[in-house]
Amino acid sequence: MKKIGLIIVFLWFLPVLVLGQENARMKRPESMSIKGSVKEKSTRKAVRDVEVTVLGKGTVTTDIFGNFKIEARVGDELVITHDSFNTIRYTIKDGQKIDIEVHDNPREAESPSISKQKSESRYKKNLKAAKSTLKKDAATSIEYITNALETIRDDDPSSDDKKAELFESLADIYKYWKQPDLAESNYLMSLKNKYSTDVKIKLANARLEGKNYQAALNTFDQLQRSRLNNTQRAIVYEGLGDSYKGLQNYPDAIANYNKALSISQRKKLDDRVILLNSKLAEVLQQEGNIRDAEEYLDNSVQLAQQKDKKTSARQRSTAADFYNKSNSYGKEIQLRKEALEDIEEIEKTNENEGPTAEDNSLTTQVQNYKIASAFAAQEEYDEAIPYLKESIKEAESKNDLIVQKDATRKLGEVYREKGELKKASDAFEEYEVIIDKLYIQKDQEISQAARFSRELAQRANRITTLEKDRELNEAKYELAFASQEIANQQSIRQQTVIYFLIGLTVLLLLAAYLMYRNMKQQRYANNLLALKSLRSQMNPHFIFNALNSVNTFIATSDERTANRYLTDFSLLMRAVLENSEEDFIPLEKEIELLRLYVQLEHFRFQDKFEYTVEVDPEIDINEYMIPPMLLQPYVENAVWHGLRYKTEKGLLSIRFQKETSESIEIIITDDGIGRKKSKELKTQNQKLQKSRGMGNIKKRIAILNKMYKDKVDVFISDLEDNTEGTQVKLILKKDK
Repeated sequence: MKKIGLIIVFLWFLPVLVLGQENARMKRPESMSIKGSVKEKSTRKAVRDVEVTVLGKGTVTTDIFGNFKIEARVGDELVITHDSFNTIRYTIKDGQKIDIEVHDNPREAESPSISKQKSESRYKKNLKAAKSTLKKDAATSIEYITNALETIRDDDPSSDDKKAELFESLADIYKYWKQPDLAESNYLMSLKNKYSTDVKIKLANARLEGKNYQAALNTFDQLQRSRLNNTQRAIVYEGLGDSYKGLQNYPDAIANYNKALSISQRKKLDDRVILLNSKLAEVLQQEGNIRDAEEYLDNSVQLAQQKDKKTSARQRSTAADFYNKSNSYGKEIQLRKEALEDIEEIEKTNENEGPTAEDNSLTTQVQNYKIASAFAAQEEYDEAIPYLKESIKEAESKNDLIVQKDATRKLGEVYREKGELKKASDAFEEYEVIIDKLYIQKDQEISQAARFSRELAQRANRITTLEKDRELNEAKYELAFASQEIANQQSIRQQTVIYFLIGLTVLLLLAAYLMYRNMKQQRYANNLLALKSLRSQMNPHFIFNALNSVNTFIATSDERTANRYLTDFSLLMRAVLENSEEDFIPLEKEIELLRLYVQLEHFRFQDKFEYTVEVDPEIDINEYMIPPMLLQPYVENAVWHGLRYKTEKGLLSIRFQKETSESIEIIITDDGIGRKKSKELKTQNQKLQKSRGMGNIKKRIAILNKMYKDKVDVFISDLEDNTEGTQVKLILKKDK
């Protein structure tokens, strides 16, 4: 079993390891100086002022001899642009000189009308090819988008419409291939060129897929105030419901889902009605309204039965998942058996088609596994075993290692629960074999994903470069015009503007500095006030708890013992009150106070625990300062909630030991009943009351760390694997 655990941990960290190896393989050589020239092919005449760009690195221009020199690496792409020829792209293969030959003024050889017709034809052809390859090959589809973008002419009056269409198509590609952040940015680019309600709806849905629920909510909220047709309005209401659901605002989610459902029913949008019923059921289940949730779910199943087999199977599987969450295993099993029949018919009629990413649970192996899991949850192991075996068989035949792994592990667990240890052992051994196969498969998938990401990045860079080239050209014209205007202005006016801007900048910087300084001082004062408030709450809290101890002791002991206890208690109170006004006290004083407190608690609970207080002789306790009463609440918790309930005599250990030259460890350990059992023993009244002492300590530590840069670190853990005993470790650092 340890070996299995190690394998699972290894698989958990596998993506990090493989990506690390992939990044190591992706390391490229240092940049080098690449020399080259640009000349006309027929005349060998040098072409000057040609822009040579390395994507993401920089741009140079050719001199009067057509030569250039640029820093680049092997594998980088050069983009060579000039008004006299079409853009040329060249991938660097080595450090040799690059000679680029261009055709003589090809753009001047064609009339503007012929050139425009060719551009329009190429645009439509590439856009159509991009849409046809969208679901087959993302890289190829993006390449077609890039080619289409290159055909757009600056003098084309429809350029904004075309760019909007292209960026929408590009975003659709990213959305299909599960890249919601890239999809979002390209939908925004599309809207920047031309507004479209449908594109804005796509933008909102991309934000939903990226789990940016607040941004999605804002976008859908803007849309519902727009002019929408019924279908669009239903989609927007559904999107609002999804956004509120993501933000866990279930009442508003239900209200918007119902609005979308009403429109969809009226327009007879059956697929959307089925989906909305399912979503309403899920949200109602989250609210705990199981009765209404089941009603919506039954509606969706009944509607789905009237549709095709795939829709019916999908909805039955969704309903089964619902009943699994509510532990209604009987209903779950019945629905999965019905879904299984539909899936078997689908697989017979579509032998060459696998399930889509959205329907990856609509397979016989998955449904058999989930049926078996439901039986196992009811401890009906004999019924579960045949379904598990069938799931393993189907998964193996379809090379579905994920389901094969889960089903094999579950089979081993079922055999173990039945007491058939030999069969359980065989199943777990097979599980290990499958894990090894899965490791190899995941390694391959991660490598493919890395290559896929690199391809997308390269093509996205090309599109970014094209847009930057356009923006740069526009900026050049604007800059030239602005420069001419500035040159025509009088010198004194230029100086006045410059001096005014400099003065305004200085004033703004001064104002910003003063605001920053005031905010810093105010924040420091607020922290001091908060510390003082928490400290003033701490002392009454401690005295109240201590007096309760005194009262209980007096009630159960003789007068002499009570007097002795009160004498020690008065010493403790004097020390507490002396330190109550200080932010920090020497560690020596805190240790003395702690010894007094533990002595008092031991005096009362002598039959419950022994204690030790150890101070490492290597520690110079005069060098360390500590907030007063920082350790006492942790010791109090150990005695009152851990050791006091223990049947046999326990041990409380307090150790001060050196960690580094600049810090020490304070370890408070008890072998009491542990935090979990202590929580179970609390009365209902105790559960309703928050621990003021521990709450104040947490707040004090948080404020002190904020003011003094992580002076105190606290770590609380169980002492034993069975959750018995508790250890509190504090790291105290020296003042710097």
